[in-house]
This record gives sequence, C-alpha cells and structure tokens, in this order.
Amino acid sequence: MIQRNGVFLVTGASAGLGKAITTGLARQGATVVMVSRNRQKGEETLSEIAGVTGNPSLDLLVADLSSQQAIRQLAQEFQQRYSRLHILVNNAGAHMQQRQLSVDGIEMNLAINHLSAFLLTNLLVDTMRASAPARIVNVASNAMTRSVNLDDLQSEQTFVPFAVYGQAKLAMALCTYALARRLTGTGVTANALHPGLTATNIVDAVAPPIARPFLGIIKRFLQTPEQGAQTALYLATSPEVEGVTGQYFVRSKQGRSVPNSYDEALQERVWTMSADLVGLERAVSPRS
Repeated sequence: MIQRNGVFLVTGASAGLGKAITTGLARQGATVVMVSRNRQKGEETLSEIAGVTGNPSLDLLVADLSSQQAIRQLAQEFQQRYSRLHILVNNAGAHMQQRQLSVDGIEMNLAINHLSAFLLTNLLVDTMRASAPARIVNVASNAMTRSVNLDDLQSEQTFVPFAVYGQAKLAMALCTYALARRLTGTGVTANALHPGLTATNIVDAVAPPIARPFLGIIKRFLQTPEQGAQTALYLATSPEVEGVTGQYFVRSKQGRSVPNSYDEALQERVWTMSADLVGLERAVSPRS
C-alpha cells in the first residue's frame, strides 16, 4: 500500500496532463517532486498547485529531458534530496513535426517519449527497490505503432511524424513489460497506460494545418487534462492495483496494447538497443 507520506516524482509536470497528475497526487498529502524543463513555468505551477491543494510538500527539479546528461544530473539531484521514491510517473512527452536531433544525436521523438523515461527509471530503480512497495507508471498511448523498425529506430530513412511518435510509444510499452519482468519479486511494479484523447499541447502539435483554426472547437470534445489524468492517478495510488505489474491500462481498467508489444524477444531487443543509445552499461538485468 502506497503511504500518504510517500515520495512521488512526476516528469512533464508543469502543464497539461502532468500538471493534472501532479495536482491529483498532491491532494493525497504526499511529497510530490515536479520535473519541469522551464524553471519559471515550473515555479508558477508549483505555487498554483500548492495553493489549490494546500500541500506544502511540493518540490521542483529542472531538467531538459532530451539531454541524457541533464537526466543523469536530475537523478543525482533527486537522490541527494531524497532517500526514498515510491511513485515514478514518466509523463513527459513531445511530438516533433520535423526530424530533429537531441544534443546526444538522438531523434527527438525517441529521445523524449521513450529514452528519457528509460534512462531515468534505470537510474532511480535501486532507490525504488529500497522504498518498496513502489510503482512505475509510464504514460504511453494508443497511438503506438503496430511494429517497430529495428533497422531505422531513429527514423533516418523515413520520417512520418505521427508514425515516429507512435514508434516511440511502442518502444516505451515494450520496455515497460521487459522492466516488469525484471522487477518480479522486488515489490516494484511497472505498468503503462493510454490517457485517452486529451486537450493538451500535443494535440496542437499533431493537428494538420487545415485543422488548426478549429483547435479551440475540437478541444471541447476531448477530455480535459484532469479527466485524462485519472488512469495515471489510479495506477499510482489505488490499492486495487497493488502488486499488478506488466499491464496496460485504459480508463483505469486493464486493456491491451498492440499484439507485437507482447513479443518478449522484441522487448529484449528494444531494451538492449535502448540501453546502448543511452550509454547504460548497467541497465536492470533479466532475472535468472
């Protein structure tokens, strides 16, 4: 059972879905550590959430999650401040319409939507093991593609924005299941989720030019961030999912991701490729 005096960490916490998730967790009375790319925006959001929830135990860490060095510094700074971590919500996401490379030479959709969560989780997993019971909650998407092109993981040969975003979300699901298998028996669970179509900045990014004048109207028919946050909050705090791991949730119920996401051989290949791309010599090892 996750305690109210637990420590929660949320990435992409200063706007949209992440802000709503952070607010929901702050209402639990726990210590909630927000990760934001922009310090000013993060401080403004922290102040707003503290005022709304009355929770004085909010903290802010600033990191550009497209940078592996920044992620390593983030993990180090977190561990300097806190000895425990009970909930990690990997929510940060982006949708790039043009092929861009991170400072590490990684295609940005892959860097932010998958590798940032993969690296941060691996850097913090020992802290979570020592804090067990603990939960890893990965915000994936039903927009994930049906397969992953292992020969073009960084979309050098072909770049179709929505497909590239979807491939990164499939990689996240594959590695969530691989991680859950590795953590069996440790008291740390790992699950992925689809938040549903939610009125966030990613909707603005994916909208074709012809639809952009109508975004205000379109968003009225989508979930609010508060509604979209419910499945993440359920996975983070509900006693109903205590011990549940390696699953995919939609609308706070167990669902199914695409069939290929359950291919264990593919999971292991993507895990190994991800570890190589982030320079992890010591990623969580398979259980013997």
